[in-house]
Amino acid sequence: MKVGFLQTSPLFGKKDENVDNAMLQITRLDADLVVLPELFNTGYQFTSKEETLALAETVPDGQTTRALINLAKEKHLHLVAGLAERDNGRCYNSAVLVGPHGFIGCYRKLHLFYHEKQWFEPGNVGLNVFDIGQARVGIMICFDWFFPEVARYLAVKGADIICHPANLVLPYCPQAMVTRCIENGVFAITANRIGTEKRSEEALTFIGASQIIGTKGEIFYRASSDLDEAIIAEINPKFARDKQITPMNHLLNDRRLKFTIPVEERE
Repeated sequence: MKVGFLQTSPLFGKKDENVDNAMLQITRLDADLVVLPELFNTGYQFTSKEETLALAETVPDGQTTRALINLAKEKHLHLVAGLAERDNGRCYNSAVLVGPHGFIGCYRKLHLFYHEKQWFEPGNVGLNVFDIGQARVGIMICFDWFFPEVARYLAVKGADIICHPANLVLPYCPQAMVTRCIENGVFAITANRIGTEKRSEEALTFIGASQIIGTKGEIFYRASSDLDEAIIAEINPKFARDKQITPMNHLLNDRRLKFTIPVEERE
């Protein structure tokens, strides 16, 4: 299975230009699954709820999702892409999954980072795993990486690949995702952005380092910190279904979910 990511540098508010640039990159790829960054079509640094609402779109009927669906049908591939979703007057930091047969699903970010809490509602649709034929994929968005329960939950639900649209500014995530893959026996594709946005007193610089990670923590590819990149790697999703660590140890079955704390340690 050929999987990959786009690492982009969107211009804030220039949705048509950002989407067109991403579509052009994808048309040049030979891939089965491509992950795009968080908020790839709008940019990241919103300054008001009114601005967020104006740039957000409905799912799946909005302009960006429809463009992704059309491209997925044309190229016969699956796409995961982050965007601002508008629903009943509220906004969510979301990611859509589309494929050759149209819209498949939408995930709303559970763990909002910093000023996102001012513009977005916490996700309310839960974590789902989607069977796309060649693999089972789960989705998490950016700061969700900080909470190991997210990746574990997706793995327990059967995800082979975790698709991870991101706009990372903290430096820790690339290495942390190596651990997430090892401790869950899954592949992960982190699609980050690059560049700097300064639409308020605080400038945000995004770290790039998009990557494709294997089930043993292998780094198939890690991108630069400052270049637009479109990368594809070949993986075997079936490797994610073998959770045997040794002949006597199973990654998921060996978990001790209930245990007793010794009396002397209780406080």
